Amino acid sequence: MARKEIDVAQGQLADALAAVEQGEEVVLVRDGEPVARLMPMEEHALPAPLGPRKAGSARGQFTVPDDFDEPLEDFRDYM
Repeated sequence: MARKEIDVAQGQLADALAAVEQGEEVVLVRDGEPVARLMPMEEHALPAPLGPRKAGSARGQFTVPDDFDEPLEDFRDYM
């Protein structure tokens, strides 16, 4: 695992990405503290897409109270 200071890595991004493509993990650090980790994608696959959304699919699962848009008691002094 390679460690690179962020200000140095900015000028060497192509080198860091080349290392990641070869399977190496690169940790970006600021003032000696790790802040980010670059790693190959095949190790951490993206989640499967959820598919198209369907309008109205949550119908009946919640209700909006009748007083939803009434002023809140805490703000009555300001109105």
